[in-house]
Amino acid sequence: MTWFDLTLPTPAENLAFDEALLDGAESGAGGESLRFWESADYFVVVGYANRIASEVNVPACEAEGVPIHRRCSGGGTVLQGPGCLNYALVLRALEGTPLASIPGANGHIMERNRAAVERLLGRPVHVQGHTDLTLEGRKFSGNSQRRRRRFLLFHGTFLLGFDLLRLERLLAMPTREPDYRGGRSHREFITTLGLGAGDLKAALQATWQATSLGAAPPPPLPPALLEKYRTRAWNWRH
Repeated sequence: MTWFDLTLPTPAENLAFDEALLDGAESGAGGESLRFWESADYFVVVGYANRIASEVNVPACEAEGVPIHRRCSGGGTVLQGPGCLNYALVLRALEGTPLASIPGANGHIMERNRAAVERLLGRPVHVQGHTDLTLEGRKFSGNSQRRRRRFLLFHGTFLLGFDLLRLERLLAMPTREPDYRGGRSHREFITTLGLGAGDLKAALQATWQATSLGAAPPPPLPPALLEKYRTRAWNWRH
């Protein structure tokens, strides 16, 4: 598996690149891969079907100059920025394996990620709410997937040293929440790991046997795909 440690200059490029890796694998131009990225700037990302007006404190985002974008996968709304490490896995969805179905992929990938973080921390880590990773009932990682016929994209976030007060200001309470949240505010529900990004990257590389650094230039972003992520028609579709 090839891995990339690649943060692109803008939110649109970073979100589009995850989908481009999936499309490249599906078309035969690429293969299985693991990518890491971390934005230096804050921006909000809603899931494919999220309604911005319901999930985001739009006036607060406008007041702070924080843009709002949409990703190609499901899941809830997140705030990106310094201290939020993102990863993206592109995996072959072989028939007869857990990756052949949505719930099978969720279970398989989340368990491997859970075990990797637990070994690193030396503390119990749990999978809750399908695709959340938690410490003592508080979430530090959210994840989602997008599927094609032969490959899937599974991507998510790890909060390492994140500004939780900013998150509280910019995100509304979610319209749908897992039972274990119990109505808690963002500040009460979410926690950070306090790990160095390098340690977590190394743990995930080992877990997924991502041993081949992408030494060649990354595949170019298709102009039409990048344009989609830049447009209001895509980002504000709901």
